[in-house]
Order: sequence, then structure tokens, then C-alpha cells
Amino acid sequence: MSTDTTRPRPPITEADILAWLETTAAAVHAGDLDANDLIDLLGELRRASAACADASDWALLAAREEGASLRQIAPVFGKGYVRAPAARLEKLHRQAQNASQWLAILRHKQSV
Repeated sequence: MSTDTTRPRPPITEADILAWLETTAAAVHAGDLDANDLIDLLGELRRASAACADASDWALLAAREEGASLRQIAPVFGKGYVRAPAARLEKLHRQAQNASQWLAILRHKQSV
């Protein structure tokens, strides 16, 4: 693992999400957000979730390219075995063979 303190950090963390949830829940309880506002937020969250999943897939491909084993990756998937990342890699490899190709696919999706 890199010990470089300048390595990229994810653009959002679990703590960011929890803080946002607390603030948003308070706004709902105060009557500042109605159902239409929440539906709009839901749509934004669904799109952000898909973008996070795409970024996760890229990181998985890149980690493998950098030599990470499935056993090293497996704990990130919350499993003590390699089936989850192996299955995800198999599915990804139907679309892209490496992280660069996956990034090109994501760029194309964004431009469409």
C-alpha cells in the first residue's frame, strides 16, 4: 500500500454521507423539504451511486493491473473469500479489459 500522503482520496466518504443525512433529515422534520424535493434528491443520489459504482469498478481493474491479488481485494468487498471481486472482474472484462478502457467507456457515457 502506498504511504504517500498525497494519494487521491475518494470525493465523498461515509462520514460525509452521514453528515448530509443528518442535515437533510432535520430539514425534512422542519418542513423545509417536501416530497418533490425528496424525489429530486433521490434521483441525484441514484446517479451519484451509479457514478461511485463506476469509480469502484475502475479502482478494481486498476488494482489488479497494479498486481493486487483477489485475496488482497476480497476484504474490501466485505467477504473473506475471492468470489465477489472475481465475479465483478469477470463481468467487467466483458466490457473492458483494463482500467483505461473502462475510463474511456465512462467518458463516452458522460458525453452521450
